[in-house]
Amino acid sequence: MTSTEFADWQASVDLDRLARWMDLQRLGRGPIVDARLLTGGTQNLILRFSRGGRGFVLRRPPARPRPQADATIAREARVLGALAGSAVPHPRLIAACEDASVLGAAFYLMEPVEGFNPSGRPLPALHASDPALRHAMGLSAVDALLRLGEVDADAVGLADFGKPQGFLERQVARWRAQLDGYAEHAGWPGADGLPGVAALGEWLERHRPEPSASGILHGDFHLSNLMFRYDGPAVAAVIDWELATLGDPLLDLGWLLATWPDASGQGAGTIHVTPWTGFPSTDELIAHYRERSPRNLSAIDWYAALAGFKLAILLEGGHARACAGKAPREIGDKHHASAQRLIQRALARIDSTGHTA
Repeated sequence: MTSTEFADWQASVDLDRLARWMDLQRLGRGPIVDARLLTGGTQNLILRFSRGGRGFVLRRPPARPRPQADATIAREARVLGALAGSAVPHPRLIAACEDASVLGAAFYLMEPVEGFNPSGRPLPALHASDPALRHAMGLSAVDALLRLGEVDADAVGLADFGKPQGFLERQVARWRAQLDGYAEHAGWPGADGLPGVAALGEWLERHRPEPSASGILHGDFHLSNLMFRYDGPAVAAVIDWELATLGDPLLDLGWLLATWPDASGQGAGTIHVTPWTGFPSTDELIAHYRERSPRNLSAIDWYAALAGFKLAILLEGGHARACAGKAPREIGDKHHASAQRLIQRALARIDSTGHTA
């Protein structure tokens, strides 16, 4: 943890005020101990701690939040609460607070997840030693998506969580507008810095399929947002639900395909898995899903291309902010390079199936 991150979480989480709020919720007794930052900086702040012999994880916006950060945290808490009792592996919600007077922002508490994220560090010894176990990890990721697709949004109180009607029709225009909006950042070179993005958007509009049955989307489903069990290949929890909504669940599968690592273990953005040998191919992921779902996957390449289009534009936002001096330039350059790769990978995918842009 850097000194800046340490100062940020101490300024953002007054442990005495948190303890008094927890007293009102009857969540443990005594002092908060063993507090440690799991993530911080420009993204959401995640703090693990103990109270009364029980572990807790707190999630809230960072010290310098983006607009609508409190609303996003409240939505995350709502979807986690709705998933309680389902077969979807997720962190169990304990309690949520939308009153910013407590800690200066909305926050929620969840149960700690005993598991590991496979990206960015070598796999644990058990998983690193067994290619068959790594293969099962990839299929387990698909199983988590299948379980999410089985949840009835209406039955769990999420009927108004999004606007599934016309979801696919809105996507390209929505993300084109997002890309155009980056022009407000001084120094950003514009969409010309993403060769092929316009052609990809046009192809997506021309080939838009009929949507599958609407359901809950995670919205950012990839290996960096999965925790796996230490004792086997199963997904322990799907994390980071800030982009969750209602729409076409096949976009989550497309997102997994678009971000899936190549033969070197390098995926989109910062996703990198070592060792990678043994993990299933994208074709195997599709086959596993198809065999276990009634959804029509004939247009799955379109969904993967849309996922690449959307994620590239999201990452380009980090580059635009870096150009304007609002984010570290090194990180912005990495996001830009990843966005370019995502566009080219999407174009190559549709070209390989005979659907040229």
